[in-house]
Amino acid sequence: MRKNYNLEELKINSMYVEQVQSYKYLGSSVNSDNSIEEEIRTRITLGNKVYHANQFLFKIRLVSKKLKMKLYWSIIRPIATYACETRVLKETIKNKLMVFERKVLRKIFGPTRERDGTWRIKTNDELDKLIRHKNIINYIKAHRLSWFGHLHRMSEERMVKKVYKWKPMLTKPLGRPKNRWEDDIRNDIKKLKIKDWTSCIQDCNNWK
Repeated sequence: MRKNYNLEELKINSMYVEQVQSYKYLGSSVNSDNSIEEEIRTRITLGNKVYHANQFLFKIRLVSKKLKMKLYWSIIRPIATYACETRVLKETIKNKLMVFERKVLRKIFGPTRERDGTWRIKTNDELDKLIRHKNIINYIKAHRLSWFGHLHRMSEERMVKKVYKWKPMLTKPLGRPKNRWEDDIRNDIKKLKIKDWTSCIQDCNNWK
């Protein structure tokens, strides 16, 4: 992690702009280290708050499990995955998000009763099968691919497209390079075995 930042005053016309190491922009944390760990912790905390505020709906037996899942998918998960289209998924981040989701799912589906009458918590594989593998990580990957397609279909004049194609004139640091957002996307495309994705991506419906 970089330290000893040299923060100097930035003057635009007659206005001085304060330089900081981190700030909030459109609800997301942006920092000088280009790290999203703090943002992930914040998102999970907010997701937990929403769950606890509505936990009576997830505990009451009058509400079906199907409806409880709809509540989770429409209320809690969008908060935990806000701005997920632009995130790089490290293994530590995946684990934190999966732990958060499994905790909620175990509350929804409850324990499993064995033949001898004892009860046990559901395994990770059992939970994944119950939601048909539509877990939070696959949800994020699907949204990233959707945004990736939207980005490539933009005209060259769009500012977002210009920023995406911009190459900074800097020397690469020593050591193994960090996994970039585009690297993650291309790995997902390879796993999906999408042939000639550059042509496929131009058709919005086909890409979805």
